[in-house]
Amino acid sequence: MTESPETRHSLIVRLKDHDDREAWGEFLEIYRPLVYRLAVAKGLQHADAEDVAQQVFGSVVQSVDRWRPDGRARFRSWLTTIARNAILNALTRRIADRASGDTAEREWIAGCAADDESSQTLTLESRREIFQWAARRVREEFEPRTWDAFWLTAVEGRDVAEVAELIDKKPGAIYAARSRVMRRLKEMVAQWEERS
Repeated sequence: MTESPETRHSLIVRLKDHDDREAWGEFLEIYRPLVYRLAVAKGLQHADAEDVAQQVFGSVVQSVDRWRPDGRARFRSWLTTIARNAILNALTRRIADRASGDTAEREWIAGCAADDESSQTLTLESRREIFQWAARRVREEFEPRTWDAFWLTAVEGRDVAEVAELIDKKPGAIYAARSRVMRRLKEMVAQWEERS
């Protein structure tokens, strides 16, 4: 998996066709959960985070046809800006509800707009969503014990010897199973990135 996965240019082009349900479904499957988590991480409650996600993707629908890569601006950065602005708007709307004119409150809201932190969070969440997307598809290809060998050691970080005993396999079989699943996950992620 690349260090900073980008939305495929071909997917962005397909998003310009508002009737391309497959493209929008794939896009929302990856990015809606991470925009939601970014909103929650900035302090929004569930309903407010859902509203922000809806606003963000409404903005994307309305303006994706005008987005043009200029060599500097990547789609993820553009999406981060839209999300950050929607979150900041939601947070500032809540200020009146807080009966506080405290300077600390204003500083906290200003901190929510930090470009680098939001971008890093969005990048991390993007990578996490792509992994989860690939894992959902790849899991069906493997026997449950093979998948468990991978998941318990690679994702949960449990000791190979412990997992070998738990699922009644030899440590070498655990390493082999983990390797096969990881290779397939990398292939799935590469296919997602290459569909351009």
